[in-house]
Amino acid sequence: MFSIIQAAGWPIWPIILASVLAVGIIGERLWSLRRSKVSPRDLLPRVLQEYRRSGVHTDTLTRLQEHSPLGQVLVAGLKNIDSPREAMKESIEEAGRVAAHELERYLTTLGTIASLSPLMGLFGTLIGMIEIFGSGTPTGGNPIQLAHGISVALYNAAFGILVAIPSIVFYRYFRAKVDELVLEMELQALKLVEVVHGERRI
Repeated sequence: MFSIIQAAGWPIWPIILASVLAVGIIGERLWSLRRSKVSPRDLLPRVLQEYRRSGVHTDTLTRLQEHSPLGQVLVAGLKNIDSPREAMKESIEEAGRVAAHELERYLTTLGTIASLSPLMGLFGTLIGMIEIFGSGTPTGGNPIQLAHGISVALYNAAFGILVAIPSIVFYRYFRAKVDELVLEMELQALKLVEVVHGERRI
């Protein structure tokens, strides 16, 4: 592997750095965007059961706030439980926007890596082409410099595409996952509002 990096020349290092960042972001988002961590299905029934049994208490809100993003959204509604329905919904929507922003953390960076990796590979290719053309002399070509230029051009193009493909795949997957989780949290919060105001039973 080290011999390949040597053959690819110095332009490969930004691509390697981008690949390390991409792997780190993908691993972190896979862990953080689990449904059980973001929007547990059994959380709302438990919250409503506790609310009916003992009402809203500070320690309950604190525990719920630290539980999950869905818990943070539900806390916003419970804090305004005595307010009109529209005021309660508005506070939930504000908390939902904050939670959605948190779920989208690092996705812009991953999308940037997906977009820039092929360009970094192209930059390496151009450096390799410059070395190839620089290998020619009036008395003949330098085969070692020519071979090195070809290696730089091809390896950088290949590595750039290799980093870009999984980055864009996971970027689109995470975007869809975030949209799905945000919708799920909105539906759960709406159920809370309707149950509290006597419009439905869960």
